[in-house]
Amino acid sequence: PSLVGSEMCIRDRTTGKARLGKEFLHMTRQFERLRPHQIRTALAEKSTIWMPLGTIEWHCEHLPVGLDALTAHGLCLRAAEQGGGLVMPPLFFGTGGGHSAYPWTIMMENSAEIEAMLARTAERLCAMHVERLIIFSGHFADEQLVMIDRFAADWNAKSDRLNIIATAVNRCVAANIEPDHAGAFETNLMHAIAPETVDMSQLPSLDKTLDPIDRHDKKSPIWGVIGTDPRTTDFSEADSLVETLTAWLVRHQL
Repeated sequence: PSLVGSEMCIRDRTTGKARLGKEFLHMTRQFERLRPHQIRTALAEKSTIWMPLGTIEWHCEHLPVGLDALTAHGLCLRAAEQGGGLVMPPLFFGTGGGHSAYPWTIMMENSAEIEAMLARTAERLCAMHVERLIIFSGHFADEQLVMIDRFAADWNAKSDRLNIIATAVNRCVAANIEPDHAGAFETNLMHAIAPETVDMSQLPSLDKTLDPIDRHDKKSPIWGVIGTDPRTTDFSEADSLVETLTAWLVRHQL
């Protein structure tokens, strides 16, 4: 990928011509895929770095374990395309919540290690004269939210060069679906961002298997789901959910 003037593009290696299009925008907003001059050009236009946070966590049988980070990354990329800035690779380590002992879940016992990575990232971005860091968490356990809020407040109290904004996917009051864990909200969100990662056939049909059991009981047909049963959704609201969340995110850097 390369940047031509103020417009992002992919340059064909055979012809040398620039090819523009939405299919290339995600790639050219990803910090790790860019060369130094491309980073300088993008940040000269909008000095913002987006930092998506998530975790590796059970999201029932129909969703990927990396959902929180994947959706945060996808939303940050869309926000960067609309509002400017570049997106860091997602951090797949989170803390808190009620699923730490579930299969295929890797949760940090506390926030110390995560905050150390955030601090080092902020220090280096500050040294490179970035003006704004937006920390956006797709994992919104209470402990995670306390961590990002505290980190941003502590940093901003001591630095007037790099401003840190911290928020999470559950804080958009305009969202058309109530935030949840592996329920209708996260299922629609994941489906809109990466539909190939969602497989509803892994869940028993709603008409044959009701949900009378405690969802933290392994016998539950939707084990671990918190919120609206994902089997009730038809994905008709998925795209509008992403659009609403993206527009809300973009407003954070105005």
